[in-house]
Amino acid sequence: MAETAFVTGWRVKSEILTRQWHHVDFDAGWLRLEPGETKNGEDRMFPLTPQLRATLERQRARTEALQTATDRIIPGVFHRDGLPIKSYRRAWLTAVKQAGCPGRIPHDFCRTAVRNLERAGVPRSTAMKMVGHKTQAIYSRYTIADESMLRQGGVQPATHHETIAGQEQAKKARAVAIDRKRSAG
Repeated sequence: MAETAFVTGWRVKSEILTRQWHHVDFDAGWLRLEPGETKNGEDRMFPLTPQLRATLERQRARTEALQTATDRIIPGVFHRDGLPIKSYRRAWLTAVKQAGCPGRIPHDFCRTAVRNLERAGVPRSTAMKMVGHKTQAIYSRYTIADESMLRQGGVQPATHHETIAGQEQAKKARAVAIDRKRSAG
């Protein structure tokens, strides 16, 4: 569940825990939310990235093993012993404590997913559709620049300035060479 939230940035309770296996299309490579299942009422599709596919394939194998052992059909992708997960608060608190990051909330995955999509160079309009943000204003609330992004932001202009300086030096060198040629001739 957490890995799916990490990759997709989708809301845990209303968009991830409600997924059933008919929402996962391994052949076409999509995880789907149907119209009316999202906060904005629109359908949504997220491509099965290698990480997301592996997560869902592991979950599918666990589910199939449980179905075989219990002789039951389990429609939900994420479940607790085959039953829908109603509350994950205690499990969440234990997990963040063990991970050494108390104070985190499940919605932090949305910020993480948006930041990861930005870093990967996914066009903003595409990323917005993937995570379900309708407006730039909402999306911008989730694009939090961290220290590494700020460092990269400093490297890019420096590289650009070095390129410009190199081009200027090359122009000057050509001009000097042309002047020498004229003087010699």
